[in-house]
Amino acid sequence: MTTSFDIARLDSASITSVVAEQILSMVSSAAEADGTAPLSEQAVKAVSADGDQVHLVATSGSTVVGYAGIAPGSPAMAEAVVHPDFRGHGTGRALVERALTEIGDGTRIWAHGNLEPAQSVARSLGLEIARELLQLRRPLATPELPDVALQQGISLRTYRGHQDDAELLRVNNAAFSWHPEQGGWTGKDIEERRNEGWFDPAGVFLAFEEGTDTLLGFHWTKVHPAEAGEDEIGEVYIVGIDPQAQGRGLGRILTLAGLHYLKSRNLTDVLLYVEADNAAAVHTYERLGFTRFHVDAAYARP
Repeated sequence: MTTSFDIARLDSASITSVVAEQILSMVSSAAEADGTAPLSEQAVKAVSADGDQVHLVATSGSTVVGYAGIAPGSPAMAEAVVHPDFRGHGTGRALVERALTEIGDGTRIWAHGNLEPAQSVARSLGLEIARELLQLRRPLATPELPDVALQQGISLRTYRGHQDDAELLRVNNAAFSWHPEQGGWTGKDIEERRNEGWFDPAGVFLAFEEGTDTLLGFHWTKVHPAEAGEDEIGEVYIVGIDPQAQGRGLGRILTLAGLHYLKSRNLTDVLLYVEADNAAAVHTYERLGFTRFHVDAAYARP
């Protein structure tokens, strides 16, 4: 049986609460069916937030059967999902093809988990992998976590509130000046995350030049609630090191501080994301017992 569908282009002001609820419900259904979330945290937030995101909504009658969100930028980033009950009718291919034409061929299309259906769509459209994001995982029980060994001249504490935000932003934007999603943060980005239900100031670790207020690096942890058949799991959410402080072992120190905290929360496992071509970071995490779990791939026109 063939399912016909229409694709509408909407801006953020045009997404009704009913449509947003259907999209988010579809995202949950897809995550449960595929074993991986089809949209990133930022893309999920954008469904019901104000902003310049472009929304492509595929509907069959009054039912939302597919969705693609496009975040303008250089390059623009798109993410798509099709409801598991409505797959096999060309909806995914149509959404991806439309996303490429909406913003331009420089648009990158994320395939979370790089599952076979996404690879098939990419092949049919002549797309190639332009970027890979690795998800690494490790159990928190074994191998045993090394102790946190502070280097001379470094002090470590947790987040104390708004007074830490200016230094957090400075280091974040210096460390990720090259990064299309993590760079260019403002106070609003910190505020949004501070207002999330998962936020815990005891899970944000800050390394300072001893005796000063100069931040050298930070590790922001996160705990994901149990969902889609998976237990509650910790995340090495963001590790940022001031480029001027590289070479002092801060990445290992901060990562370990966060891992010990997550273990104290009685979590079984922890995950993190790292760019596949960031060899130094991948090496650091592998030495700490992380192994590859899956790959998110960004496809683009060659």
